[in-house]
Amino acid sequence: MTWVDVREGMPEIGMPVAVAITGRYPGEGDDGGRASGEEFWLVRTMYFTDWFESQDGVTHYDCFVDSDEVVRFPYSADSDDSVTHWAELPTLPGTEAHFLAGEDVGPALRNVWGTSAGV
Repeated sequence: MTWVDVREGMPEIGMPVAVAITGRYPGEGDDGGRASGEEFWLVRTMYFTDWFESQDGVTHYDCFVDSDEVVRFPYSADSDDSVTHWAELPTLPGTEAHFLAGEDVGPALRNVWGTSAGV
């Protein structure tokens, strides 16, 4: 896996990627948890897009979006929660694809598992 610094470039639009996110947990009184106020750096899967309209009607540009439609932006020193790096996800086993849906899933799984039933 090769990590790309967001200051050096972005993935293709719509491309699913692993992202490294840095930020800070909410402070005392916000969640009261053990990590309250601590900095973090973690990996999540997201996709990059040139625009995304959130459920509240706000349009975001040049951002990363996760499966819960949480929007994160490329790193900024002014942000408490942003993407520092991204990497292309590995392909699905036995394929050249990063994503399959619908009628393509069953045959791909059967091919990888070497079975004709159960999928």
